[in-house]
Amino acid sequence: MTYCLAIKVREGLVCLADGRITAGTQVTAARKVERLGIPASGPAGEIMLMTSGLRSVRDKTVAFFRRDLQRKGAKPFASILDAVDAYCAKLREVRDQDEEDLKQSNLKFNIHTILAGRMAEDREPSCFLVYPEGNWIEVGSRTPYLSIGETSYGKPILDRTLTRDTDLATALKLAYLSFDSTRISAADVGFPIDMLTYANADGFWREAHYDYDDVLQQRQWWNKHITELAMKMPDGPWNDTLLPNGKAAGRLHVVSNEDDG
Repeated sequence: MTYCLAIKVREGLVCLADGRITAGTQVTAARKVERLGIPASGPAGEIMLMTSGLRSVRDKTVAFFRRDLQRKGAKPFASILDAVDAYCAKLREVRDQDEEDLKQSNLKFNIHTILAGRMAEDREPSCFLVYPEGNWIEVGSRTPYLSIGETSYGKPILDRTLTRDTDLATALKLAYLSFDSTRISAADVGFPIDMLTYANADGFWREAHYDYDDVLQQRQWWNKHITELAMKMPDGPWNDTLLPNGKAAGRLHVVSNEDDG
């Protein structure tokens, strides 16, 4: 499984992709994010792409798309919507070629893609989620994020805290916490992670790669403080009924905190 997330706030974009491919008796990791563009077109022509689903379908679709971008005479996309349209054409081409063969092996053509960026004619950057059929949705202002893969566990913290006005630095923290919530509950999502930002202030993509120990301080801080907040929460109406003599809770322990060793 996979967890990929794209956030759009007023200051720009935040993107995150986990790196786990398989879990169980064998764990491997591979990059799930790509930065693609027309050669020599500069930062304004760069597209960020993240995928979930069957790896062979993903690699073939991205390879076809990259081939077209790198062909001699290829022109930069005027808008991110033009880039999405071109990607969807490649996706449908691969689907036409491979879907029936996949069905014969009881496999699904299940690639989901997030594309993000800002082209020359765009007033601001944006993100799109492309479905296996080649149709898409654009990120909205009321729910300023898109996610693919194992999406359930990372949604609550985003839905509670993230808004269009969240600053870029806080959006980075929320992206990490959304991933962390997912990897705690889903064995097939995990480190390493790739994180990217696109800042409206200068129009550049920035990218970093983090493994388990790189964010140890942040993980320990979050585990400690979320536990303390639960203890400080006002006592509920259940105390008188469900606790002996209405006794308030005294101690709470972090469940499965692998960092306390």
